Amino acid sequence: MAEEELQEMSFWDHIDALRSVLVRIVIVLVVMTLGLFFVMPDIFDSVILAPCHGDFVLYRLFERMTSAVPWLPQFSTDGFNVELINIKLASQFFIHMSTSFWLALVLTFPIVLYFLWTFVAPALYPQEKKGVKTAFLVGCVMFFIGVAVGYFVVFPVTLRFLADYHVSQLVPNQISLDSYMDTFLMLIFVMGVIFELPLLAWLLGALGVLHRDFFRTYRRHAVVVLLMLAAIITPTGDPFTLMVVFLPIYLLYEVSAFLVPALTESVPEV
Repeated sequence: MAEEELQEMSFWDHIDALRSVLVRIVIVLVVMTLGLFFVMPDIFDSVILAPCHGDFVLYRLFERMTSAVPWLPQFSTDGFNVELINIKLASQFFIHMSTSFWLALVLTFPIVLYFLWTFVAPALYPQEKKGVKTAFLVGCVMFFIGVAVGYFVVFPVTLRFLADYHVSQLVPNQISLDSYMDTFLMLIFVMGVIFELPLLAWLLGALGVLHRDFFRTYRRHAVVVLLMLAAIITPTGDPFTLMVVFLPIYLLYEVSAFLVPALTESVPEV
């Protein structure tokens, strides 16, 4: 059926269908961006700038955990407060617009995937539709989990370390709004992309490119590489905060290994 539908559509019909999908995506993004633009001051105060204060949920959790284990370095939320400054005349306006757009892109991610699915679905056979639909759903869920980990774990840990770090006590930290937002958006989106790795592994396994034996063979190498990656994301000598970032990433590695077939197993249909 899918093949017959494809034969009935010319090249320009496909272009028109793609253009229609892209127009709908743009409309959704524009509407969501405009809506977020009007409520962005409240979002900034209660969400984006929340990690700047000592009462952030992760800091309180760390304080309770370290106080319960005497041999861990004690984590304190007292006195922690990051004050941002604006050093460019138009920065606040442009950050207001750009943050509205990027947040709209995150929130409309499932809708964007659905529109793309409506364009791709007619070209697939029923068994292919089932596999791709599952991949889209899992990819969407994993992306939001990654964004949540980036917001609640990775970014606050990074901010807490870098905001208190001094190469010399004679040089005070004055963090600009541009620097804060660049780091905030970069880490959150990076974690969202990193959490797509199990889906990528599953697709490569379904195509027969990747097998479980690869993960078994290079597990030790992966641990070292992932530790280095965690150290880069959170450049701190504290083993506790390093493990907080490392463990979710390593868990993704094990989930990826579980999703791909072994060499002796049959390759699932995508």
